[in-house]
Amino acid sequence: MRRNFRAQAPGRLWVADITYVRTLSGFAYTAFVVDVFSRKIVGVATRSTMRTDALSMEALEHALTTAGRIHGNQLIHHSDRDSQYVSLKYSTALAESKIRPSVGTVGDCYDNALAETVNGLYKAELIHAQGPWTSVGEVELATLRWVHWWNTKRIHQALDYATPQEIETEPINTGP
Repeated sequence: MRRNFRAQAPGRLWVADITYVRTLSGFAYTAFVVDVFSRKIVGVATRSTMRTDALSMEALEHALTTAGRIHGNQLIHHSDRDSQYVSLKYSTALAESKIRPSVGTVGDCYDNALAETVNGLYKAELIHAQGPWTSVGEVELATLRWVHWWNTKRIHQALDYATPQEIETEPINTGP
């Protein structure tokens, strides 16, 4: 991908990452899948474990169910090299969905800059602003509300101050 975080249409390039939240009862882990074209969070999961089948796979399945426009072999899924994303189970799910995997270099957050940005904003706008958190369930519910707000109400400078939902409903200009 060479740090080219641009897409010509929805469903062409997704980025994914996992972040953690400290709660009074342990850690919660949240996985996001983001469509680069619109910055829409198309997949999310929050769990008490980072196991592939319980977290990253659930976020991917959510993305596949809700994303809508997926262009077969044209969709690239980019992530870091966390074990969840390079596991056989995850790689097989991508292949079965005809999604091309792309992974960044080890330890280089710039290789997944957009996903890292979403994680940072999630923590600033929700986690640190409204904590402390008592449980994974509390974080999960608040995360789902935040994702809805992010997709439908939050404006983004990179989108000329539009929301992801507005960008996805605009006609796509494919010519000069």
